Amino acid sequence: MDKIQAAKEHFTKVVEEQLARVARMKEDTEVVDYAKLDKIIIGCCGGDGIGPAITAEAERVLRAVLKEDVESGKIEFRQIEGLTIENRIAVNKAIPDDVLAEIKACHVILKGPTTTPSKGDGPNIESANVAMRRELDLFANVRPVAVPEEGIDWTFFRENTEGEYALGSKGIAIDEDMSFDFKVITTQGTRRIAKAAFDFARNNGKKSVAIITKANILKKTDGKFLEICYDVAKDYPEIQVDDWFVDIISANLINEKVRSQYEVFVLPNLYGDIITDEAAQIQGGVGTAGSANVGNRYSMFEAIHGSAPRMLETGRQIYANPASMIKAAELLLRHIGYPQKADQVLNALKTANDTVKMTGRSDGATGAEFANCVIENL
Repeated sequence: MDKIQAAKEHFTKVVEEQLARVARMKEDTEVVDYAKLDKIIIGCCGGDGIGPAITAEAERVLRAVLKEDVESGKIEFRQIEGLTIENRIAVNKAIPDDVLAEIKACHVILKGPTTTPSKGDGPNIESANVAMRRELDLFANVRPVAVPEEGIDWTFFRENTEGEYALGSKGIAIDEDMSFDFKVITTQGTRRIAKAAFDFARNNGKKSVAIITKANILKKTDGKFLEICYDVAKDYPEIQVDDWFVDIISANLINEKVRSQYEVFVLPNLYGDIITDEAAQIQGGVGTAGSANVGNRYSMFEAIHGSAPRMLETGRQIYANPASMIKAAELLLRHIGYPQKADQVLNALKTANDTVKMTGRSDGATGAEFANCVIENL
């Protein structure tokens, strides 16, 4: 009975936290208009492993393409040094309080990959990514994947603040024989990610949106997500809507006969993480992909791969490919209202990918040489 009572008290706390989050979502409706800001502040967090190396190269590209606006004071860059695994372990927090305050003083964040220790590697510290998405309410994780020669032009809208990831550090071990983790889906969280996906489809001439769930098994959570997405779809009658189970869509993305039929996807958190890594691999690997994490007030842009600590341990961080972070920088430019400069970066990045040999070792180019090629071709 003591075990059951402890579990009840634990779950009660989890529910109370989520009810408070729902209340905050109901109140948070104001969206930043970057065109009206006198100054846009871009914070740069290097992170862990190869993160500082590749983030620095992406920042160089941003500074080059935004040179006039930096000189005029319209754009300001700020360095945020403290988002490291060492600092996070020292204070036993996913994001140290002083670092979070620095982040919140910026409008957008360019963030390198961060390390999350597993239970066997150190303390049970929550992912810095998960914490940042929650603290800044970055509800939309937007990941584009394109392979034009194969007819692939996909944009994924992954819900970023709910699902298993939101409660990943809130699970409970009942005893040595049993453990529980939790998943949460809310009306407010689902409606806003669905609206973001359908707005993107409408504004960019896309004809279809695919809803991805496992609603046949997870009827209360995924079932709710599916139902609300279809309800939102009623406001977009010109867009075709289909729904797919996550296992089937993972197979269809590697099926050359059908994959070019897809355009926009909307997915709960965990499925979005897995499926977009698969999609990035089709594009050329996770090292080629960047992602946007967008909220009403703040936004964060990052690579989708990890911190590659082994490259740091062997002194190879200078050979880490910054393409994913430069792609993230391109997405950042679009978000803050510089689509033409984003196109310049995208075209220059393609040239660099086609001409610079990156191997991750001394037999290939350095990240700085790759970024130099991008800058020279802006």
